[in-house]
Amino acid sequence: MTNHNVSKIIFVTGASSGIGEAIARRLAAEGHHVVLTGRRIERLNEVVAELVRAGHSAEAHALDVADAAAFAELVGTVIAEHGRLDVLVGNAGQMLLSRLDSLLVDEWDRMFDVNVRGLYYGIAAVLPHFRAQESGHVVTIASVGAREVSPTSAIYSATKHAAWALTEGLRQESDPSIRVTTISPGVTESELAGHITDQHAAELMVGYRAAQIPADAIARSVSFAISQPAEVDVNEIIIRPTGQR
Repeated sequence: MTNHNVSKIIFVTGASSGIGEAIARRLAAEGHHVVLTGRRIERLNEVVAELVRAGHSAEAHALDVADAAAFAELVGTVIAEHGRLDVLVGNAGQMLLSRLDSLLVDEWDRMFDVNVRGLYYGIAAVLPHFRAQESGHVVTIASVGAREVSPTSAIYSATKHAAWALTEGLRQESDPSIRVTTISPGVTESELAGHITDQHAAELMVGYRAAQIPADAIARSVSFAISQPAEVDVNEIIIRPTGQR
């Protein structure tokens, strides 16, 4: 049942670990009802159980953001249960770094499926509802990789630039009642680097990730953006460790 004492109904993708989990934990602790989604439902259930034991409001649902029909269906289910949806945090992402001559095309395809299609599938799922209720907020977790390219990051950076472009386009097209924010983290504590299969890229990551910020730093920026008055739209935040240039 809906907890009518919460401030917002917030849908977070990729919430089973890292930045997504930190966002869900912070926003739930701040009094929002958080819908945690991801592919690892067991982990999501563990996080939700902890939040509920702490007196917060949260629920978990399995979701592969690359499945457009499943995304739309789950958004509809959440709105039917709670009467509205206030915020979509598009956080789900993969960082499978590799040189182009590695030819890891299957990994590149999966990154585009999650980082790009998974974002616009989410936008397509929530936008009709946001327009109907004349309010809503899309927050995209992009990356500083949207603005810079380094060896092994060509495909990843391409997906994150696409994420930035999608969100900026949505901002320009949207009615004033719909707010749009892009948050681009620098090196942040997460599991992403551990998923890199290319040995050269993995070795480069060791030094690159020597300076990193906690995932809650990104969660705080999301909290800031969504807590502004309705007439204030925080368009973009770039947040890096002080040691990252």
